[in-house]
Amino acid sequence: MAGVDSSEELAIPSAVSSDKLQRSDDSQLEPGDGVATTTRNLSEVVDDASDALEETKEPDLKELSHDMFAKAAIYLRGDLAATADDYKLLEKMNIATSKKYSQMKDFGVDIHRALSDLNEKYRNLQPFLDQIDQVEESVGNLEQAAYRLDAYSRRIKIQAT
Repeated sequence: MAGVDSSEELAIPSAVSSDKLQRSDDSQLEPGDGVATTTRNLSEVVDDASDALEETKEPDLKELSHDMFAKAAIYLRGDLAATADDYKLLEKMNIATSKKYSQMKDFGVDIHRALSDLNEKYRNLQPFLDQIDQVEESVGNLEQAAYRLDAYSRRIKIQAT
């Protein structure tokens, strides 16, 4: 039927089953053969054939469609279960990430607190560090004076001899 145009006319004998459909220009069926013929459109023939097929195959189609829908339901349940599992895993990952960031925040707060304490201690020690710098400068000046005094005493010793 693939090569038949739907607008072509078919001669369908009323007393012949649908297995023996032949074209009206077919020489095998003659109006004088004692078989009454009617002319019908190809689409009407296809509709009638599909209706006849539905009537004969209806229990099988119901079983097959029920089976198809049951299998589709199983597939969809599995797909939804997989999606739900993905969301549960994502939730666990988000909780773990949240805990990790909370720990990092606490660590950062502890570091900030320690640095603040160190800066406060440094500010408290700064006057003493300034005094140490002054003492170091004084020691350097004393050392220079001691070198000059030693050099002077050597010159006096040399002159005295």
